Parts: sequence; C-alpha cells; structure tokens
Amino acid sequence: MFKFEIIHQSSRSRARVGRIHTPHGIIETPNFVPVATHAAIKAVDSILAQSLDLQLVFCNTYHLMLHPGAEIVEAAGGVHAFMKRNAPIITDSGGFQIFSLVYGGVHAELKSKGRKQHNNAVVRITEEGAIFRSYRDGQALTLTPETSVQAQKRIGADIILPLDELPPYHTTPEKLRFSFDRTHRWQKRSLDVHREHPKNQAMYGIIHGGVDSSLRMLSYDILSRLSFDGYAIGGSLGKNCAEMLVMLAQLMPHISPQVPIHLLGIGDLPSLEGAVPLGIDTFDSAYPSRNARHGLLLTRNGPLNIVRSVHRSEHITIDDQCSCIVCATHTRAYLHHLFKAHELSACTLATIHNLQYMVDLMRSYRERILRDEI
Repeated sequence: MFKFEIIHQSSRSRARVGRIHTPHGIIETPNFVPVATHAAIKAVDSILAQSLDLQLVFCNTYHLMLHPGAEIVEAAGGVHAFMKRNAPIITDSGGFQIFSLVYGGVHAELKSKGRKQHNNAVVRITEEGAIFRSYRDGQALTLTPETSVQAQKRIGADIILPLDELPPYHTTPEKLRFSFDRTHRWQKRSLDVHREHPKNQAMYGIIHGGVDSSLRMLSYDILSRLSFDGYAIGGSLGKNCAEMLVMLAQLMPHISPQVPIHLLGIGDLPSLEGAVPLGIDTFDSAYPSRNARHGLLLTRNGPLNIVRSVHRSEHITIDDQCSCIVCATHTRAYLHHLFKAHELSACTLATIHNLQYMVDLMRSYRERILRDEI
C-alpha cells in the first residue's frame, strides 16, 4: 500500500517531483505538512482543512496518548475516522517531548545554551525509554520504543516514526555520541515492533547527528541497513537556517534517491527555498497557522501584519493572486477589524489564507521543478 515514485528529477539540482502512495491517498512532493497536534489544525476543522488540498497532516502521539488516549482514538476507528479526515496522516513518536520538556523547546534551548529548564515533567531518561509526568494530571507515563509504536498502531496513521531522543544544539560531542548510539538502538527496537504487525503503515527512520556531517552520514548508513520505508531528518538542525542548509547539502547526496525524505519541524519560507533544491520531499511545521494567530498573513508581496492600523480602511483583498475563499470574500479592513475585536473567526480566516498560500507555494515548486527551473 506504500510506494514512492519519482515523476521528474530536475536537471539543475537534486529537486524532484514525486508521489507517495498511502492507504488514504497520494501525497505529491515536494509538499508542506501542517501540524495538527491534537488531531486538529488550530482554528480550522478537518472538513474545511481537507477542502484546501492539504495532502498530509502531522499529529502528535504524545498528546493523543494523554488525551483522549490512544484507545479512544482506536475505538473511533482510528485517527482518520476520529478527526473525519479521508487523506494521509503522519504521527511522530513522542520523542520531541523528551527534548522540549527538558530544554523548553528549540528557541529556549538555543537561548539558554543547553541549560535544563526547571520543571519536573520528565522524571528520567534511560536505555528503556523516558518517564514523563502528564501535563494534564501529573500521572506518570512511560514512553519506550515499544509503547510509542503500540500507541501509533492504535492511532492508525499512514506514516509513523520510531522513538528517538533529541539532544540540544549546545550538547558536548561526548553526550551527542551517547545519545546518537542510544537513539539508533531505540529506532531498531521500534522497527522490530512495527514489523510484527505492519497494519499497512509505513515507518520512516530518523537521521540524527546534529550538525556533525560525519555522524549524519553514519546515521543514514546504520538506518539504511534496516527496512525503513523512508527517512526523516531530525535532531538539532543547527542554530539558524544557513547552518541547517550546509548540513543538508552535505547529507543529501549520501542518501538513496529512491526513498522519500521528510524534514522534521521545518517549514518556514527561507528554509523551503533552500531545502527543496536539495531533494527534501516533505516538510512539517506550525509556521502558517502560528503566524495566522498573530495576524501575520503570507502574501506574494511578502508578509502582511493585518493588525497594523494602516490596514484599518483598506477595502481591498489580502492578496489578489490568492485562490482562497478568504481573499475572494473578505477585505483587509474586515480582517483587521476581527483581530482588533478579538473575534475567534479572525484566527480561522487568517489560518485558511495562510494554509492556502502554502498549498499554492508547494504547487508552484512542483511546476518549476517539472520545467527544470529549480
């Protein structure tokens, strides 16, 4: 049920147009993957989201395990039936929470230069896995390669990920290598559990190594000897876009072109512009929906902060080249008014617009690759 085919390889770069076939439909690549952490894109319901041609969304296993519980999702018929989405879904393993709960997320970690945050959400991380305390009720939760995969089986996404650990950018080479070795043992354990009952799901191995190019290549070499269906590039990707792109430029020629490649947690416009020519196929990020909630709208003429007073009397469309329903029916003045009035519909309309912008952007990338312009 899972297959990746390359439709066209650019003659100018490693960029390619492809199709990922899954039980719930085809994903055209390169493509952007919006984040639906709790089985929902913030401010937009699944029916409306699917009308925007969002071909793949990213749900979070850790949060769904805590609420409503993987067993509740399974009883609904799986995550597709639960959130009423008849299109592909990918879930992570919960491993990102090992990183974010300890270090406070990517930006906090970089700012703190790797100092651990003062919280007790993560009790300890061992060879077995990680023991968390639920942010909802304080109950202890053990997340191991086995329990993560078992939860993802119950949730039922088309593409699942093995449990991994994300050491911070500022970690020492010794600690990075210790985490590197353990995370590859965890991935092997995850794959072993997955292969016992595949359930028409694909599993991507996660390439680690921080910004150390030799470790990144070693990670791929280790994972390529296993039977993963594709690869995700994870872990610390650098302190900025430029450093990440240098790492990717060194790594990508080392990876087989016959498998799909996903870049975890990255989807801002400069990163897309730099990474698509390197051969990355899919990108997940909360970038468009997070910006929308703050009134930052993506347009062909650059970002537009709709909250600024200059837009108060602009009775014109947000972006006259945009195909979304918001641009067809509402004005900048109206969106400005909704944000200033703190109307909930402001976030919904802004999110619809930004998601449509990303869909159109990725379509244009595919068209340009087909013409060998990228």
